[in-house]
This record gives sequence, structure tokens and C-alpha cells, in this order.
Amino acid sequence: MPADPTPSPVSAVPRRLRVITALMAAGLVLVMSVVAVLLKESTTGVVSFRTSDQIAMVGLGVAMGAGVMLLGRSRVDADADGVRIRNVVINHEVPWSAVRAVRFDQHSPWASLLLGNDDEVAIGAVQAADGERALTAVRGLRALLADHQARNPAPQEELLYPRE
Repeated sequence: MPADPTPSPVSAVPRRLRVITALMAAGLVLVMSVVAVLLKESTTGVVSFRTSDQIAMVGLGVAMGAGVMLLGRSRVDADADGVRIRNVVINHEVPWSAVRAVRFDQHSPWASLLLGNDDEVAIGAVQAADGERALTAVRGLRALLADHQARNPAPQEELLYPRE
């Protein structure tokens, strides 16, 4: 009888958040471009606007749009070795041996990993707003964790004195 195959790798991104941030970024660039076009080379008596000011407005719109797009860059990739999480600013690489549970409570906005040292790492890429995609990702992460735990049983000391 062949050995049980390792569960397939999991990869997830926040679909709905990426669509929303892309629309917001496009809206910002559009609004700032309209402002730049309407900011003709004229003077209001106090301030005079030039072509360079118009270009700066478009550049400011692009910069703000890029900032908004950063909110949707979250990603999670997991395989038999561990989990790699990229949130808005911070990246985590966590081996399965450090993970106690994959949490995705009913009213949680996103999933998280409960670590052996009682820390919790948010998985911003698995969001409740994504519905079935999020559930599929959580099931995959839990399957990978269960596979690791089955292949690497906990030491007897932890079995005798479980954590509360």
C-alpha cells in the first residue's frame, strides 16, 4: 500500500481586497489627473500654477494609488516545509513545527496561525470577505498542518503535560 501523499501546496491572495484597492487606486489617479488638467497654467492672484504643478499632481495621484495598492499585496504560500506569509509590511516564514493551530473563527476578518509560544500571526491573505476561497485555503492549511503533525508526533512530555 503506498504511503499517503502529502497534501497539495496552498497559495492564496485576498481577491476582493485586491479588486477594491485596484479600483480605489485607479480612482485616485483619475481624480488627480482631472485636477491636473483643470489646474491650467494660470494665476489666482496669490499662487500661479504651471505645467510642472500639473505634472506633480498626476505624480501625486500615482504615488497615492501605489500606496493604496500596497494594502492588497498580502499573500500566503504553504507546503510541507512550512508557511510563508506576506502581509502589508511584514513577511513571516514559519515552519510547521512551530504551528499549533490554524485559526479562522466565525467572526474573524482573517485567518491566523497560533504558534507554539502562544503568539498569533495574522494571515491577511485569507479574508472572510473572500468566502469559499478563504475556506478552501484554511482547509488546505489545516491539512498541511495535520500531515506534518502525523509525520512528526509530539514528544511524550507534551502529551503528558498538554498546554491549556
